[in-house]
Amino acid sequence: MDNLSNRGQPDRSKINMNEDHEVRYWTHELGVSKDELQRVIDKVGNSAAAVRKQLAA
Repeated sequence: MDNLSNRGQPDRSKINMNEDHEVRYWTHELGVSKDELQRVIDKVGNSAAAVRKQLAA
C-alpha cells in the first residue's frame, strides 16, 4: 500500500486499482476510463508496461 506521507518517487511500474489517486493518475495518463483500465488490468495484469502495450494494440 502507498504511504501518502512519503513524498518519494512513486512506483509507476504497477497500477493499483485500490488507490484512488493511482486510478486518477493512470486514467489521465493513459486517456482511458476507470472501467476500461480495469478491463485491461483484468486481461493482462497490473504491470503498467503490459497495460500500455495492450492499449496500443
